[in-house]
Amino acid sequence: MAKGKETPQVKVVNPLVNGSCDEKAARDVMKLIKEKNIQIIDLKFNDMPGLWQHFSIPASELLEMDDITRSIWVDGIGFDGSSIRGFQKIQESDMIMIPDPSTAIVDPVCEVPTLSVICDIYDPLTRKAYSRDPRYIAKKAEKYLKDSGIADTVYFGPEAEFFIFNDVRFDQNENSGYYFIDSDEGDWNTGRDEKPNLGYKVRFKEGYFPVPPHDSLQDLRSRIILKMKEAGINVEVHHHEVATAGQCEIDMKFDTLTHMADNLLLYKYIIKNMARKNNMVATFMPKPLFADNGSGMHCHQSLWKNGVNLFYDKNGYALLSQTAKYYIGGLLKHAESLMAFCAPTTNSYKRLVPGYEAPVNLVYSARNRSAAVRIPMYSNSPKSKRIEFRPPDPSCNGYLAFSAMLMAGLDGIKNKIDPGEPNDQDLFEMNEEELKKIPTVPGSLFRSLKSLEADHKYLLEGGVFTQDVIDIWLEYKYKREIDAVRMRPHPYEFYLYFDI
Repeated sequence: MAKGKETPQVKVVNPLVNGSCDEKAARDVMKLIKEKNIQIIDLKFNDMPGLWQHFSIPASELLEMDDITRSIWVDGIGFDGSSIRGFQKIQESDMIMIPDPSTAIVDPVCEVPTLSVICDIYDPLTRKAYSRDPRYIAKKAEKYLKDSGIADTVYFGPEAEFFIFNDVRFDQNENSGYYFIDSDEGDWNTGRDEKPNLGYKVRFKEGYFPVPPHDSLQDLRSRIILKMKEAGINVEVHHHEVATAGQCEIDMKFDTLTHMADNLLLYKYIIKNMARKNNMVATFMPKPLFADNGSGMHCHQSLWKNGVNLFYDKNGYALLSQTAKYYIGGLLKHAESLMAFCAPTTNSYKRLVPGYEAPVNLVYSARNRSAAVRIPMYSNSPKSKRIEFRPPDPSCNGYLAFSAMLMAGLDGIKNKIDPGEPNDQDLFEMNEEELKKIPTVPGSLFRSLKSLEADHKYLLEGGVFTQDVIDIWLEYKYKREIDAVRMRPHPYEFYLYFDI
């Protein structure tokens, strides 16, 4: 975009202003409610850190609203925004949510027949979409892509890893702090008296891909993906992951940005609830275990225009086009600030540690999993060509992380940012002097937030992210997470320092 010119603002349709919605979709939902004998309508929306919030209304309330143009599909329904993380202050708490009928599904885990609908957030006074609504940011990012003329579609395919444990206990107060994790297949339980202990524990770093009985979660994962398919999520594969103690992965088929962010929340929701129904607990915390692999969320992505994959070139390195290389250039240039959204917890940086298997090195490569950007080489098909950004983890808010990655990639294309030569060496085998020459992602959330403070203009292009979103994100992370963790003694410090 030319310097000196005013940045055009992306505008997304506002039902409150236009007095309209997708009327056909809304009527289809009303029909579905009657056909499935739905009793409850569950309205869901996303807070800033990335957790679904909800409240429910009787289905009868919605069925009485025969006039679609004067129903909650257009007028919305109010809630207290001051009680939601990252949203409003107490003196400006009233907010409105409007259900998106295209997201309606029969809830796959509720016992009472329930229709689940994702909502968008609006300000009741200005009647404008709420700038801090993560889903609105994702919609603006997709609109900005189309308006740029570079492409009309971006696809994301996240590989969100997670753990399923049998038990977890934790607490932190003025005079104590601890956590205890247990798993029936944990390597530390080889000597536990289980009356009887039948062995087949998963050894540290050997969880990829032994069959049952080592993989004790095969049937549970199968039941989970059947629930996902029931809810409309296209699943490609499921398997045990590298770590002991129930590390798993379920891969969803790629989708457009906002739809994939919607599905990522539904994915987490189903996994957590299905684990609980089996008297187990699932976590997307990046690094719950010491001395074994953490959970990442490698993000496959590609740009398309008029049905053509812009990342493919039969003559390019690893079949990559120049457009794809510039996109990679943008990701690598802005990687330090991207981590504030893509690896957004203090725990994320227990996983992103140089010298181990985590993809901290800011280079790109075909096949090489030690690089931050990998180009999968499973197929020569033009349709399958994509890049994989590996530093993100599943603690992120998908709406924000996907949007930030897209904006970084587009900045690379617009400014023709050269990512340099690919690095096909095994970075884990390099000596210390060689590694010093390779840049890495930040080593802490604090450093990532500082990078975001210094480098976020690319996110503001077209008004996709706004300054108040950046500011509230920084404020929340510094006060609620950085300071909160920094001020508390760590249990291991007692081991190191108590006898000084």
